[in-house]
Amino acid sequence: MEISINGKECTCEKGEFLLEVAKRNGFDIPTLCHHPGLAEQGCCRVCIVEVVENGRSKVVVSCVYPLERPCEVYTDSERIKEERSVILMLLKTRAPASSEIQAMCDKYGAFETSRLKPVDGEKCILCGLCTKACDALGTGAISTINRGVTKKVATPYENPSVDCIGCTSCAQVCPTGAIEWSEDGETRTIWGKNFALAKCESCGSIISTEAELRFAGERAGVETNSLCESCRKKSMADVLAHTYGIE
Repeated sequence: MEISINGKECTCEKGEFLLEVAKRNGFDIPTLCHHPGLAEQGCCRVCIVEVVENGRSKVVVSCVYPLERPCEVYTDSERIKEERSVILMLLKTRAPASSEIQAMCDKYGAFETSRLKPVDGEKCILCGLCTKACDALGTGAISTINRGVTKKVATPYENPSVDCIGCTSCAQVCPTGAIEWSEDGETRTIWGKNFALAKCESCGSIISTEAELRFAGERAGVETNSLCESCRKKSMADVLAHTYGIE
């Protein structure tokens, strides 16, 4: 199927999400709540674009908009610039402490207003990527709690979670740097809980936390290997070299 993006003819499969087609063809569409490894949700709405079908124009959220018929797409029209600036203004008000949000506002422009009071010190935009990543791993250590203006992401009762394994997957997918963690060479701290670090038995580099290795081993039903990726590859290469008599 053929569609037009900013005047360029692009080929796509029926049902493909518009954002993926645009990115594949080199178009820059900003995103926050989109992550290729997790299910689409379209909650931040930063990736809006203008779609014209049968002479009618509409604004859609590109990460969750399936292409069903030929259309014209405009990623940076005046309408989109205006509406995206309002969205970014709201996100900046919600998370004024996020440098990632500020950088996006600087690049794409954010509507200025003094009518809304920023949430002091906040970085989280409640996109939900962190909780999705945690659920996908099967741990479910964090979730959203409370309602309305007090809604936030936290561990149960805001106490250290017995289910957290210290993997930092939540922090890695967070688009605004809202989840903080630290490491001192022996211990990793996240969500108010300390985790002993597991190190490679060959080179001594940090692999993960001991809790994460135990969890992975239990899920896989195998004994976990205490080698980092680089040393595992070297070990496998040595085994193959010995097997085939290669010096």
